[in-house]
Amino acid sequence: MLAGPFARRREEFEPRQPARLGNDVLILAINGQRRTFDDLTPPVTLAQVIAELKLKGDRIAVEHNGEIAQRDLWAEIPVASGDRLEVVHFVGGGARAETDWR
Repeated sequence: MLAGPFARRREEFEPRQPARLGNDVLILAINGQRRTFDDLTPPVTLAQVIAELKLKGDRIAVEHNGEIAQRDLWAEIPVASGDRLEVVHFVGGGARAETDWR
């Protein structure tokens, strides 16, 4: 669970009417790039967007409109056209360097 200024409680998410553009097409800015989701019809949640992007939820962190989105709340966070997402992937691994410490 996150703490501090970026933590948001479940009750802080207010339902809102998603913006409707054209034929209910969802348009988001993801990592600064405009992305259109023709297959998602509003209202849409952050969890649905993550699934549509085919991302592994346990390997990413998401910022939604400038706020860190708690993973356990993704299914409750509404996403509307014009919203901004920043997605960060966690990567690990790498080879251990052979070092001669003599």
